[in-house]
Amino acid sequence: MKLLYVGDPMCSWCYGFGKEMTALMAMHPELDLDIIVGGVRAGATDVLDQAGKEFRLGHWARVEAQSGLPFNREALLARQNFVYNTEPVCRAVVAARKLAPQTDLLAVFRALQQAFYVDGRDTTDGRVLAEVVAEQLQLDVEVVLRVWEDHDTIMQTKADFARARALGVRSFPALLLDTGKGIVEISGGYAHAAQLQQALARYTLA
Repeated sequence: MKLLYVGDPMCSWCYGFGKEMTALMAMHPELDLDIIVGGVRAGATDVLDQAGKEFRLGHWARVEAQSGLPFNREALLARQNFVYNTEPVCRAVVAARKLAPQTDLLAVFRALQQAFYVDGRDTTDGRVLAEVVAEQLQLDVEVVLRVWEDHDTIMQTKADFARARALGVRSFPALLLDTGKGIVEISGGYAHAAQLQQALARYTLA
């Protein structure tokens, strides 16, 4: 059996869910985890205006209340001419997967979330993304940047988006379980680790 986590590092509910996923994986070291990036706003070109910022801050407040994780609201409010395009950060996850297939990709995913939501870094910028991934994987930034820019990485990222749609996932986060006989939903949105464990136990204890 294998868990399939479909998410986007710049989805705020996925940020909250990261802590719960880490706790769940600690309970289930025997389970493999595939991370599929979903591209919640992949290819967006519109500049985030004040109304867009306020809309996101409302979501952030709800995620913070549920998860207890911190948000750097000031960084978002101060950002000028910001295009909330999540393709670059999703591609950074794919680049990490290519560079280090055996790595703890969830840790990389969460480091990218930390960079955006807490550190206030621009995770639409390739060099920023390469720096975060390089630190996690203990690799040279230029090596990571080249893989991130590579056409094959772009195509693999698009393939992840297509896979998410093929799995029927329309909102993030989503946690699925491949039982070997089919794919079942563990959670179709944010949930605490205890809830995930309860849902998972129906299949792992069967």
